Amino acid sequence: MTRTNIIFVMSDDHAAHAISAYGSRVNHTPHLDRMATEGARLDAVYCTNAICSPSRASILTGTYSHINGVSSIWTQMDYRVPTFIDVLKENGYRTSLFGKWHLGEEGVSAPRSFDDWKVFPGQGDYIDPEMIDENGSQVVEGYATDIVTDMAIDWLDEREDDEPFCMLVHHKAPHRPWVPDEKHRDLYDDGSIPEPETFFDDHVSRSRAVQGVHMSIADDMGADDLKTEVPEHLRGPENRRARMSWKYQIYMRDYLQCIQSIDDNVGRLLDHLDEKGLSENTLVVYTSDQGFFLGDHGWFDKRLMLDPSLQMPMLMRWPAEIEAGTRCEGIITNVDFAATFLDVCGVDVDQALPTNQGRSFRPLLRGEEVEDWPDAAYYRYWEHDDPIHAAPAHYGIRTREFKLIHYYGAGLGVPGASERLFESEWELYDLRQDPDEMRNVADDPEYAEIRGELEVKLDEYQRHYGDEKYRGPETPRPEWGPYDAEMLQRVEEYVENIRATS
Repeated sequence: MTRTNIIFVMSDDHAAHAISAYGSRVNHTPHLDRMATEGARLDAVYCTNAICSPSRASILTGTYSHINGVSSIWTQMDYRVPTFIDVLKENGYRTSLFGKWHLGEEGVSAPRSFDDWKVFPGQGDYIDPEMIDENGSQVVEGYATDIVTDMAIDWLDEREDDEPFCMLVHHKAPHRPWVPDEKHRDLYDDGSIPEPETFFDDHVSRSRAVQGVHMSIADDMGADDLKTEVPEHLRGPENRRARMSWKYQIYMRDYLQCIQSIDDNVGRLLDHLDEKGLSENTLVVYTSDQGFFLGDHGWFDKRLMLDPSLQMPMLMRWPAEIEAGTRCEGIITNVDFAATFLDVCGVDVDQALPTNQGRSFRPLLRGEEVEDWPDAAYYRYWEHDDPIHAAPAHYGIRTREFKLIHYYGAGLGVPGASERLFESEWELYDLRQDPDEMRNVADDPEYAEIRGELEVKLDEYQRHYGDEKYRGPETPRPEWGPYDAEMLQRVEEYVENIRATS
C-alpha cells in the first residue's frame, strides 16, 4: 500500500486575518487560497502558548509546555518526550527540515531524527542568512523564504521515488524585523491599508496587567521596526493617534510584503508537486506557529489569549482524502497536530507516541461527526512580565461562545520571566455578542452563572492535561528544559538597560 507523504509548511507570526481565504481586508494571497479551494480551511485552530519556541515544541511532541519543558523563548528542546518525527523515522519515513527551528541548534537541542536538515541560528536573517547543519554553518546568498523553498524542492528531486517522506518547510517570515524581498517593495501604497475596527481600543474594561503590556504600536514600536525615526510633528502625547496611524502603515506594509513572498513560494511548492505527480498522495499543510496582532486593539506581537494572537491559520490539501472546499469548524489545538500527522501516515498514535496529549482530527477533515470531540481549547502563557513585552502569565479556556482568562501574575521560575507578582485578575468575553473581545464581563452579575460554569470547565481541562492550577507563589512547577545562556544574558542586559534609563 502506498504511504501518504507530508509536507508541513509553517511560517512565523502569520495571522489568519492576513490570508484572503480567511477574509483578509488587508492583502490577497492567491496561492494559499488555492490550498483552501483544493482542500480544507480550518477555522478554529488555536495555539496553546502563543510564542515561537513553545508552540513549535508542542507541535512536534503533541504535549503542552509543562510536559515538554519548553515554556518560553529562553528554553530549548531537550527531547524529554519523543516527537512525531522520531516516530515517522522509526517507521521508514525519510525526513527533512529546512528553515526556522528556534529550539536550539547544538548539543541535546539540535534537530533530531531528520535525514537532512539545515536551519537558521535563532531567529535567522532575511537577507543572505547564516544556516547551520550537522557539518557546521555557512552563509547562503539570497532571500530567506526563497532559499528555504529552493532547499525543499531540491530535496524532493533528490530523494528515492519509492520512499515515503515527511518534510518540514519552516519560514522565518513574517517575523520581526519584517524585511521584504526587493521585488515586493512596491506593494501597498502609503495610506492604502485599512485599520482594524478595534484599532483605537481604550482597554478600559481589561485587567490592569493587560493594560500594562508593551505591545502598543503608538508607544512601543520603535525605529528598529520602522527602519526610520518618527517625524517631529508626530511626537508627543497630543499626536498619539496620528503617530499610531503613521506607524501602522509602515508596519503593515513591510509585514504584508514578507507574506507575499511566502504566498509566492507556497505556489512554487504546490506547482512542483503537481509536476512530479506527487500531489494526490501528499498532505500539504500550511500554518503559523501562532497568530499576531495586526493593529488589533492597537497592538502588535502575540502572547495574549485574545483571538488575533490565539488563532492559528491552517490550510490542508490532500486530494486522496480531503474533499475540495472543505471547511472544518471543530476546535483544534497545536497539541493535536502530531497525532493527526501520525494517523495520516498509518501509525498507531497511542502505541508509538504514548506521551501524546492530543487527538487526531483526521475524521473532522472527512466531515465526520465526533461526539466526544473537545468543546474548548485550553491555553497557558508562562513567560510572565518578560522584559520586552511585559505580558502577564495567564491561563484560560475558549469555547465557541465564551472565553475565560485568569491572569495569575507569577513567573514560577520560567527562564526569562519576571519575579514580580501581580494581583490576580480575570477576564470573560461573550463571543456571541462581542466577537472582537472589547468588553470584559468577568464581574458583570448577569454573567456570574456562566463564569462559574467556565471555571469548572477550566479546572476539568487542567486536570485532563495534568497542569497545575495556580495557588500562590509556592505552587509546584514543572522542571523547565535547558535554556540558552547567551540569550538569557541578553535578557539580563536588557533589563539592566531599562533600569538605568528609567
